[in-house]
Amino acid sequence: MEAARALIENCWIDKKKNKELYVKVRRELTKCQKFFREQLGWTVINNEQILKVEKIPARAEGYMGITDFTESRDYCLFCAVLIFLEDKEEQEQFLLSELVDMLELQLKDVMDVDWTSFTQRKSLVRVLQFCENMRLLEAYEGSSDNVGSSIGQEILYENTGLSRYMAVNFAYSIAGFQSWEDFEKQQNQEGEADRGHYRINRVYRQMVAAPALYWSRSDNPDSIYLKNQRQWIQKNFSEYLGGQLHVHKNAAFLVIDEDDPFGERHPREAMLPELVLLLCRLIREKADEGVWKKRQDDCIVVSIKEFQEEMHHYRNRYRAAWSKEYREMEDAKLLKAVISYMKSWMMVDECDGEIVIYPAAGKMIGRYPAEFETKEKSR
Repeated sequence: MEAARALIENCWIDKKKNKELYVKVRRELTKCQKFFREQLGWTVINNEQILKVEKIPARAEGYMGITDFTESRDYCLFCAVLIFLEDKEEQEQFLLSELVDMLELQLKDVMDVDWTSFTQRKSLVRVLQFCENMRLLEAYEGSSDNVGSSIGQEILYENTGLSRYMAVNFAYSIAGFQSWEDFEKQQNQEGEADRGHYRINRVYRQMVAAPALYWSRSDNPDSIYLKNQRQWIQKNFSEYLGGQLHVHKNAAFLVIDEDDPFGERHPREAMLPELVLLLCRLIREKADEGVWKKRQDDCIVVSIKEFQEEMHHYRNRYRAAWSKEYREMEDAKLLKAVISYMKSWMMVDECDGEIVIYPAAGKMIGRYPAEFETKEKSR
């Protein structure tokens, strides 16, 4: 179980950075390799440098990506860096100026490159620091921190050779792809040849790589497989990852045991998850009382304005228990923070000025002791 969890938690396990974990996981790899290959359809990379599972999700979600990156420009620069490193031999050294010149050439048809722009230099810094952290390259002289102030400062880098394992090796050409939707379309076409096996992979991937699996129709093939094979799926999860499979009318969740957690989890000990738990209690209460009506698929739709008003009401009611940051935060900023967090856990989505509330929002709720409540202000 520990080996499978470690491979899912980490992008990869680098022998040079964490030899103890590398040795431990490699020793147990044969126990979970079949689970990754057959149930999830994921490729396992096992060599003298790294251990990695290529974690391709069932479908792309907005919260997925590299957390260190903040703009689409970061991804463009990163892909160009990978192209640059592909032509370098392992342990081959190069200068930052050489890399920068190549980035300009690679990206001229994609974006305007202007290194006099502070935001573009900061974008490059984020990419370089991520590459160093993942050990795609190593700085021998100089620091990427200085790039933010001036692009003219030289840095001597060395290629580690690990960049060849960063991008997924597809069995088909992606040269003509224009968006993430092209990848999903191709993936679905590939699955037509073996629908049964592809359905298994799709269900397991969604349960492992995403907070929830939703369906709106009773004849949904993924939900039918999930319900029919529930015991077998639970057995696999218990053996390799732990946790309990919870199946509802229109949703399914893999709920990890509170005393044996791993990976990203909700809730955690922080103010924002705490606020979201309170809001989820409100959502459940309004649904139970019939104030907010559930659709056939167990989703609720309310206006953004009404959603924000309820948040304002809850802040007034429980502000004594909130941190200073959230007590004093502007309503618009608070709304953005809460919605962003809830989106990342597939609790809500935004659509045409409305908030779509998904079943995950009612899965876990929170409440404060009575002494934390303050007198409710007029609405």
